Amino acid sequence: MKIGITYDLRDDYLAEGYSEEETAEFDRPETIHALERTLGDLGFATDRIGNIHRLTERLARGDRWNLVFNIAEGMRGMGREAQVPCLLDAYDIPYTFSDPLVLSLTLHKGMCKQVVRSLGVPTPDFCVAETEADLAKVNLPFPLFMKPIGEGTGKGVDPTSKVCAPQELLATGRRLLAQFNQPVLIETFLPGREFTVGILGTGEAARAVGAMEIHLNAEAENDVYSYKNKEYCEELVVYRWADDEMAKQSQKIALQAWRGLGCRDGGRVDLRADPNGVPNFMEINPLAGLHPEHSDLPILCTKAGISYKQLIGTIVQSAWKRALAAHPANHIEIAS
Repeated sequence: MKIGITYDLRDDYLAEGYSEEETAEFDRPETIHALERTLGDLGFATDRIGNIHRLTERLARGDRWNLVFNIAEGMRGMGREAQVPCLLDAYDIPYTFSDPLVLSLTLHKGMCKQVVRSLGVPTPDFCVAETEADLAKVNLPFPLFMKPIGEGTGKGVDPTSKVCAPQELLATGRRLLAQFNQPVLIETFLPGREFTVGILGTGEAARAVGAMEIHLNAEAENDVYSYKNKEYCEELVVYRWADDEMAKQSQKIALQAWRGLGCRDGGRVDLRADPNGVPNFMEINPLAGLHPEHSDLPILCTKAGISYKQLIGTIVQSAWKRALAAHPANHIEIAS
């Protein structure tokens, strides 16, 4: 069985002149090495494809794969994470992780929260500012939290993201609107414990593998799991396995959001407790980082007793089961 690998390599974009922050969501070479090596250890033949431009070239040449392991984030637009899956759908090539609809919806934090709220999942009150004029219309109690509507890896998040007065709201809002050229999500600040929950599987087969609590060191930026804190997590963050009642409640809420949104194969849900101690949905990552030591999902799985090889194998099995359901004639057994 031949598995292609699609990805955006950070070094490629840095070489083109993009900044460290602009490329923060893209993968390091060691992630691709680890993924390729692990798929090989699982018995698969692998083929490095690369980003959407390389994928387009390969498809035009007639290249095809039994399955594509897709971790490409995309560079431009609110549908950037959906671009590779759209192209693979057009060529009827199965792939890992969520479909274009889910990836576009979940990238837009405001629309995602609208859907999550309709599912009955607790999430803080929020509004979206598309222009500077919208900032003056915000009618939510302070403190508030502000971030770009469609970024990941903590991009745009720093200590000024927590605002406690109208003048701070205006200053942070203007900065984010200018810097990222996209709407700003403004939501009620959650003061409690912060968790990330790992999910493996699809639909009713999905399961929460555990909750990991985020603890910031004294040297970290306060109150926020910011871009800096994530980028230098080895020095600034302590990840602690959490198994108390609040952590278990976080897992239930995360799984409800995962299934309700239609996410597939594996990923993460980020939650933080409100003043009443209820974990609230903040974000969902259906295309989670897979660096063996640096990314939250592999770190969490390791703490849960799931090796990197088991993590990647479980993701492939979930995706291949879906592919077989769509095309039973293409039956290929893969090792469990």
